[in-house]
Amino acid sequence: MSVRVQIVFHSLYGHIYRMAEAVAEGARQVPGADVQLYQVHETLSTEILQKMGAVEAKKTFAHIPLADPKRLAEADVVFIGTGTRFGSATAQMQAFFDATGSLWNEGALVGKVGSVFTSTASQHGGQETTLISVQTFFFHQGMVIVGVPYAAKELLNMSELTGGTPYGASTVTGPDGSRLPSANELAIARYQGRHATQIAAKLKA
Repeated sequence: MSVRVQIVFHSLYGHIYRMAEAVAEGARQVPGADVQLYQVHETLSTEILQKMGAVEAKKTFAHIPLADPKRLAEADVVFIGTGTRFGSATAQMQAFFDATGSLWNEGALVGKVGSVFTSTASQHGGQETTLISVQTFFFHQGMVIVGVPYAAKELLNMSELTGGTPYGASTVTGPDGSRLPSANELAIARYQGRHATQIAAKLKA
């Protein structure tokens, strides 16, 4: 039985893209999983991206196709990956959500699994509020929300600075974006990818 997985992300400097790849790796561990990665449309101009130093980073995932809001209805499980802007999703991801009104009107996502992951510059930079705020989108669409249970022992890692919450995987990038997702953070993302996909498979059975 095929389980259709869509991982939709917005990434400026590549951190969320790396997390998305880890989520995909975990999802692919589920037999029958058909995993697709999509990035949302970038609303910032090339000039602004250059000033932000994000152009080169974006080239690393330029091969990922753009997400089509209408195609969410084809998925059994939808993962959303977004950076944090003042404790909520980025404007680019919010614009993507705003384009799903027809899906809401049709009830096209009702009963599908939704799961979210994020990143922040600092350890307490709004990871949990961002994860929960994105979950309100899932609620309004009638989706089944899946996070990361404490069966993922990496959530209890106290030996290092690390992201990771029961609401979803996360990473801490540092104020200059130089810190890449750690092995512990990627392990949590892989767990989330596998766990949510397994639940989608059970719901579809």
